[in-house]
Amino acid sequence: MSETPQDTETAAEQSAEQRRTGVDADAIASLLGDRVVGREEHVNAPGYVIRPDEVQGALFALRDEAGFDHLSCLTAQEYEDRYESIYHLKKFDDPTQEVSVVVPTDKENPVSQSAEPVYRTADWHEREAYDLVGIEYEGHPDLRRILLPETWQGHPLALDYDQDRPQMVTLEEHANPLQEDQRAEADADTMFLNIGPHHPATHGVLHLEVTLDGEQVVNVDPDIGYLHRCEEQMAQQGTYRYQIIPYSDRWDYTANLPNEWAVARAIEDLADLDVPEYAQILRTMSVELGRMLGHFLAVGTFALDVYGDFTAIFMYAIRDREKVQNLLEDLTGQRMMFYYFRLGGVVWDLPEPREEFFEKTRDFVEELPEALEEYHDLITGNEILQVRTVGTGVLPPDVAKSYGATGPVARGSGIDYDLRRDDPYGYYPELDWDVCVEDGCDNFSRLLVRMREVEQSARIVEQCVDLLEDWPEEERTIQSNVPRTLRPDDDREIYRAVEAAKGELGVYIRADGTPKPARFKIRAACFNNLHTLGEMSNGEFVPDLIASLGSLDIVLGSVDR
Repeated sequence: MSETPQDTETAAEQSAEQRRTGVDADAIASLLGDRVVGREEHVNAPGYVIRPDEVQGALFALRDEAGFDHLSCLTAQEYEDRYESIYHLKKFDDPTQEVSVVVPTDKENPVSQSAEPVYRTADWHEREAYDLVGIEYEGHPDLRRILLPETWQGHPLALDYDQDRPQMVTLEEHANPLQEDQRAEADADTMFLNIGPHHPATHGVLHLEVTLDGEQVVNVDPDIGYLHRCEEQMAQQGTYRYQIIPYSDRWDYTANLPNEWAVARAIEDLADLDVPEYAQILRTMSVELGRMLGHFLAVGTFALDVYGDFTAIFMYAIRDREKVQNLLEDLTGQRMMFYYFRLGGVVWDLPEPREEFFEKTRDFVEELPEALEEYHDLITGNEILQVRTVGTGVLPPDVAKSYGATGPVARGSGIDYDLRRDDPYGYYPELDWDVCVEDGCDNFSRLLVRMREVEQSARIVEQCVDLLEDWPEEERTIQSNVPRTLRPDDDREIYRAVEAAKGELGVYIRADGTPKPARFKIRAACFNNLHTLGEMSNGEFVPDLIASLGSLDIVLGSVDR
């Protein structure tokens, strides 16, 4: 039977979609069967509309039969006629293959089936959606607020939320475990220990509610939200062109240049903007310098947490971090809130005289191997650190994947996953570098990954310097032609991510035809990585818990956003 022109056209459209998204959309639809009640086309992935009582069945099929083992993010939002949850799914083996599972719920009864039995990471994501938007997830094991106090009235991202309404937040009353009626038995060894929210080892206002059995940790409940930044809401009030990227520097403020790229990549793909090749090299070089900023601080503070080494390791790390900050100050004009990225490129070229910048950068890169040998002598070769980190904070790879752990936390568990290589962007595909993976799955492995990644960042920076030095002057285009006002089409949706120092940093945007996004959602690596703390700490001692927390390298400005 011959093909009709209509059949040929449909097949061509399907083939083009598969090349664009990396997914056979019709095969996925066939797998999901009658669970699918509608189809959507997001910029990066096909979307499948699922009934709210079919979430687990759809996700189990996508995970177990189609290989989508990474729940990257959950975006929740309210429309005039419905609530909606979007599960952004990827594959750890190939993150270019993405699908979106869209779950609309009734306006009067916003209840949806929980995805937690399928992906453990859905626990915190659904709690956040319930807290901020008001969607309830049936079957969730612990559906309570996560960023706001339990006594908070209303949901801040709901359409009818009254932000001027006075709130009375009372201190939560905890039962006294010393009272007779609270003891399980006369000789019980259970103890409740509060670590934080103001504690030097929590790296910010993090409160850990720890339950001990004797001296062993049996449960850890991270209490976040003390530093809620309202970054998503502020981004929704800013224009695409200039007012969103500066906010991103405040998320993970220890290694913030990758944050700028996360926003830029999402908006550029949403609005079909090109970036000149020369600007891509500048972006890649600057972001790898920014990655070093984060890793130097992570290594220094980790040594400080584990064995209190302030004078040597911590100060050595700050010394080398300052060298990188000096280079970035020359390049961007700032030492912390860089705002070097612009849509379509970067704000300006290298500082003049260029030769002086190249010389300073090469001097730093050439001195780095000797400095790193010093780090290994003082840190990885230190018997105290080895005793406290080797075999502690164990996070098996299957558990890490279920929690959506990424970055050095995942690569320290043997997961060979790095978006710079696996979902290529910038100039990374043209450069020679390696993804650093360790299979020890413990605190020591996560430390080694970060130290090795500093070496790889230096390799990348050195290659970028060589390219920039030889680039013809007449071809040094730093920005493409970007309209003064961007108005992406109404209901155009995208989720894009980059490899930040802490892991996968993603941004979801839904446009509504105006110069501002209708919905802006941040997928922070620190949020997912912190969720793994209980898994790696159960059965350990309190000092091991501190080491495990330090090995995660979290920043609360990124966790709470």
